[in-house]
This record gives sequence, structure tokens and C-alpha cells, in this order.
Amino acid sequence: MLHEMGVRVWMPAAASAAPLRAPAAAPAARVQPPPPTSPGTAPRPAHRLLPMPENNAEPAAAASAWTVQAPRLLYPQADPSQAPQALGAGWLVVAEAFSPDDPVAEGAERLLHAMLHALQLHRHPRVGLCSVSAGAEPGAQTADAALAEHVAAFAPAVVLVMGRSAVQAAMGRSDPLGKLRGEALTLAGAPVVVTYDARFLLRNAASKPGAWADLCRARALAGRSSCNAPVP
Repeated sequence: MLHEMGVRVWMPAAASAAPLRAPAAAPAARVQPPPPTSPGTAPRPAHRLLPMPENNAEPAAAASAWTVQAPRLLYPQADPSQAPQALGAGWLVVAEAFSPDDPVAEGAERLLHAMLHALQLHRHPRVGLCSVSAGAEPGAQTADAALAEHVAAFAPAVVLVMGRSAVQAAMGRSDPLGKLRGEALTLAGAPVVVTYDARFLLRNAASKPGAWADLCRARALAGRSSCNAPVP
């Protein structure tokens, strides 16, 4: 099995002239009787080294720390009177920040705006983006608590959480996206829809129909939760 796994096993080479039994000319060793023991004293057993117990319990992995940016309005110039009523009172998008050193950052950002444009969100003045990035200063507020405060203050009709990093920061969960997509989730009282992030979709075009289904579900939740709320 080790060979099938690609692990080579080296067996020790047999000694060339090592006999399997002692030479016949060697005299038999005389066995000395053991020294007498004191009456009533049991013979002391030979000391045996006990193996040290293995620590199989891995230390709990420290939760990744995240820095959360305050919501940034993506389309503040949009006319409130022209905002589609079906989009609700506002959207909050949570996604990992685009790094300028990332070679796919520009394409991923374009794809993100194309996805939001397809939902007509560019016509809504209250579409906020909360960017999360790995790392946080000691003593800083946890990412999930910070995001809960942002959601409570922004009061969106729906929260769109895009990608595993955003899920870990916003929800404190590391479940596969396939499990969280379609699950009924909330954050600070607002409905949450989990979907793929733009970087992932750039590399996995076959997942785009599923992402579009997630966006349509988010739009339905937004219209349902605030269908009668006026758009500011």
C-alpha cells in the first residue's frame, strides 16, 4: 500500500557473512546462578521503559481574525425615486477585500459589479459593501460582532455574503459553501444569503448559474422583507 501511495520503503540489506547460528567451535557459555534473595523479598522485575503517551488531541485552531471595513456605498449617485421597489430598502454585500497585488483582483471586481448590475442594484442608492481582510489588531472587536453592528445600523433588506472568507468573518462558520447556500440564515435580524465570491467564479465558470440562483433568492427575500418600505 505504501508503494501505491508513492512512498518508497528501503529494507535493510542482509549482512553478507552473518551466519544464522553460532559457530560450532564456540564453547557454550556458562550460566551463573542468580544471587540469592533475602527471604520475603520478591525478585524485582526488570525495568521496562513505557512509551510516553501521545498527545493526539490537536490544539484548537485559533479562529482567524478579520478586519471589517464600515459599509461603503457603491452607487450613492443613484436616484432614490428610480430605485426598483422590488430591491427593498437596501442591500449590504460582505466580501473579502480586493488586494492590489492579486492578479485577478481587477477581473473579480468587474465581475462583482456585473453581478450587482444584473440585479439592477446600480439603480439603488443604498447598496453598501463591507470589505473584510485577514488580520486584526489585538483587542479589536471580533469581526462577527462588528458586522452585526453594521447590519443593525445599515438596516438592509438582505445581506449578501460572498465567499468562504466572508462567511467566516460574518458568521463565524467554516462550513462548505455548498452547505450554507440555500440555508435560512440571519444576521442582526436581517436575512442572509451565502453565495460564491467573484474570484471563485472567475476560475469556476460552471458555478455561475448557481450564483445567479443565489442572487435571485436574495432579491426575492429583499422584496419580501420590505416590499412596503419606502426607499430613502
